[in-house]
Amino acid sequence: MVKTPSVGQVMTGDVVKAHPDTSVKELVRLLTGHRISGLPVVDDDDKVVGVVSRTDLTRLSGDGAGGLAGRLTAGALMTTPAVTVHPEQCVAVAARVMERRHVDRLPVVDEEDRLVGIATRRDLLRVFRRTDDEIRSDVAAEVSAHLPASGGAAVRVQVKDGVVTLQGLASPSVDPFALLRAAWRVEGVVGVMHSRRPDDTA
Repeated sequence: MVKTPSVGQVMTGDVVKAHPDTSVKELVRLLTGHRISGLPVVDDDDKVVGVVSRTDLTRLSGDGAGGLAGRLTAGALMTTPAVTVHPEQCVAVAARVMERRHVDRLPVVDEEDRLVGIATRRDLLRVFRRTDDEIRSDVAAEVSAHLPASGGAAVRVQVKDGVVTLQGLASPSVDPFALLRAAWRVEGVVGVMHSRRPDDTA
């Protein structure tokens, strides 16, 4: 199997960033002007201390902050600690971190937490170049290999944007953990969920 590239090979090195004292007005300008959904906040040593997203700004306007918005800064709005990855990490691992933490961008940091790049969901998923149908076919084959030969156990596999859902794991003859591990091993899978509904078949 071809080794999955590292985050450092796909990340963008030119990062749009803010500082804790960056104003809300400047944050809006940066996000809108660069058409991005979020940006890292760094200290004077370029260490990542948090992340500000469009959602943070939307929540601010929805909370009735009014005139306070003009006085707030990135330091007050940012989510901390930031979810980060290292450049040597495998792209598949980073993609799964994104899925678990429900984020679209990951600051890439060195061993001292200094910002060295940014990795987006598009950057990571582009590496796999696999369709959901291709992933589903491989996952179904892996799952079938772990089902009892006598039959009677029914598991349905669905895939959307690299996220696998296994349905029908309630049968006593099925080891759900073995099936989940098998699904994780398939190239291109970034998340695995399961449902115990037994009414679907694969």
